[in-house]
Amino acid sequence: MQQLERQFHIHCVPGDVGRYAILPGDPGRVPAIAALLEDAHPVAQNREYNLWTGSLLGERVTVCSTGIGGPSTAIAVEELHNLGTDTFLRCGTCGGIDTAVKSGDIVVATGAIRFEHTSFEYAPVEYPAVSDLDLALALREAAQKLGKTVHTGVVQSKDSFYGQHSPGRMPVSAMLLEKWEAWKRLGVKASEMEAAALFVVASALGCRAGACFHVVWNQEREAAGLDQTMSEDTSAAVHATVEAMKLLIAREQNH
Repeated sequence: MQQLERQFHIHCVPGDVGRYAILPGDPGRVPAIAALLEDAHPVAQNREYNLWTGSLLGERVTVCSTGIGGPSTAIAVEELHNLGTDTFLRCGTCGGIDTAVKSGDIVVATGAIRFEHTSFEYAPVEYPAVSDLDLALALREAAQKLGKTVHTGVVQSKDSFYGQHSPGRMPVSAMLLEKWEAWKRLGVKASEMEAAALFVVASALGCRAGACFHVVWNQEREAAGLDQTMSEDTSAAVHATVEAMKLLIAREQNH
């Protein structure tokens, strides 16, 4: 690809971003997350990529939205890495699968089912999509300190939101329903759209990545007639992610 002065999609140049990055999906969430940093300021905005950079404990931290799904997440990670970022914490939303996972809980992904395509342009099917262990533990610790119910385990990463929520009308409905039943029987915690790509791309680049998710809804609890209320307040997951980043930075500064 032709060499450009700034990164093609995120429109950043050297010096704009930090070694550490927090990755929400929604560009609209970026300013609220950046407000939890010190001296945060906007550095670029293009398409789904809204970037602010500030600091935590004296280390520069960038908040960069990724949009929805693996392709745009991979672009963000690639271009941030080109500018020196090597540690990525995703803060997103999910739908529960395991009936123990309730709306308003937090899920920390230890691994992800690669039910998407982006990761297959980085690694063969046999390669697992797994979180960095230190990042996963930091996310769990931070969420627990906030008093949240936290679930750790495997999540499913998909490409089609409506393939999950309206599988019966899809021409490949039999396959979708069979796979979903397998995820349930394997104890998969939740379904989302970015973790598998994030984990595999980070591995391919020699970077670290972790991910936590606010649970919006659980369709399996609904199907089982269990009580739940839709939860769209992502603030706890956001605070957990920022606190996890602080834990990580503090530990690395002391080594």
